[in-house]
Amino acid sequence: MTAGYYAAVDWGTSSFRLWLIGEDGAVLAERRSAEGMTTAARTGFHAVLDGHLAAVSAPAHLPIIICGMAGARQGWREAGYLETPATLGAIAGNAIAVPDVDRDIRILPGLAQRDDRHPDVMRGEETQLLGAAGMLDDGRHLVCMPGTHSKWVRLSGQTVDGFSTFMTGELFEVISKHTILSHAVAEADAIAADSAAFAEAVTRARERPALTTNLLFSVRAGQLLHGLSAADAKARLSGTLIGLEIAGALASAGSVDGICLVGSGRLGALYRSALESQGLTVRVVDADEAVRAGLSAAAQAIWPL
Repeated sequence: MTAGYYAAVDWGTSSFRLWLIGEDGAVLAERRSAEGMTTAARTGFHAVLDGHLAAVSAPAHLPIIICGMAGARQGWREAGYLETPATLGAIAGNAIAVPDVDRDIRILPGLAQRDDRHPDVMRGEETQLLGAAGMLDDGRHLVCMPGTHSKWVRLSGQTVDGFSTFMTGELFEVISKHTILSHAVAEADAIAADSAAFAEAVTRARERPALTTNLLFSVRAGQLLHGLSAADAKARLSGTLIGLEIAGALASAGSVDGICLVGSGRLGALYRSALESQGLTVRVVDADEAVRAGLSAAAQAIWPL
């Protein structure tokens, strides 16, 4: 087995992922758990990390690179934010060291947009962005990273010009469970990426974003008046919100050479379907692959072989 080079950690609010990486870049071991920042703040970040390192027999004093919410104000140690415009290479250069531990542990910073009219922040996604950028050609790209709070990043070569966050996932959760539309979607299964109702809703919302709240109510009315199924009602709700997000992201992007989607699983498939339904050509990068590549780039910059 190749000797361990470093351990890479993606520490979210509710999730923890660790990869033990060899000198040849191979993944030697992997750990996943629900011990995100919320749990680790109670039980201890060092204790959670040590438990996972022991489980993969990580060598003593193996360096650790961490991204995500461990660097938040409520996390292990605040890593702060780089201000945009920012070069991706500056992410590793601004990593902070965790003091009073028996390993070299570095936490990567997030990104901040301090525009008074469009303030924005990201933490964790900047590392996915760092990894995805290494897979893109030069030029201007619009990078979409879907999630509870989706990020759309305007990337020029290796420079982040700016970005926008859309609360689409959280709004879908709230609307589908705590509004009158909860009755319309209650019995629905997961949305199929090839749903015609979903694609139609994306188009309607993108073309007429000012009517979004009216389009949302039509989900309920369509069920009452036209027998809209729960599956199609859920697809229409999701498509409306994602279509609104796409409209906003494209409106603020300006001219770009390509769109990159950093996603995986059902959500990644939905966003790909939504973008392609609008006639857009999309380069897809797996989200796990992107974050590992970003952590790898940062680790190699900090601890070159």
